[in-house]
Amino acid sequence: MTFWREKRLDEMTPAEWESLCDGCGKCCLLKIEWADTGEIEPTCVACRLLDTESCRCTDYPNRRAHVPDCIQLSPDNIAEIAWMPSSCAYRLLHEGRDLYWWHPLVSGDPETVHLAQMSVRGKIISEDEVGTGQEDLERHIVDWAL
Repeated sequence: MTFWREKRLDEMTPAEWESLCDGCGKCCLLKIEWADTGEIEPTCVACRLLDTESCRCTDYPNRRAHVPDCIQLSPDNIAEIAWMPSSCAYRLLHEGRDLYWWHPLVSGDPETVHLAQMSVRGKIISEDEVGTGQEDLERHIVDWAL
């Protein structure tokens, strides 16, 4: 079934909504927001809860208890989150576009996001190894996570 082609984001069940996550892990990268321009740049530094192999949160149900500023994505706020990667299913569908061939809902295989090199697997370090100060993060800015 291709529910994502038949329903608006706000019509999806919680299970359908959650299944849109492709497991790329890009939204779990720490970002720098420049005070003078408001520009947001991603780094290759991942939230401490991100499993670097699976690219999934290790405590998704309780993540906000550990990371209070973790954003709870919803149909109501997706338009406001400009830093979501251009390949993100939530962003694609919100913009009226379809999912890519490597998305697990299309391919039927959760590994295709990694095989297509669209995930952060093998490209990141944990914030526990780097630190989260702006100077620490500036050394780790990347453009592949956009």
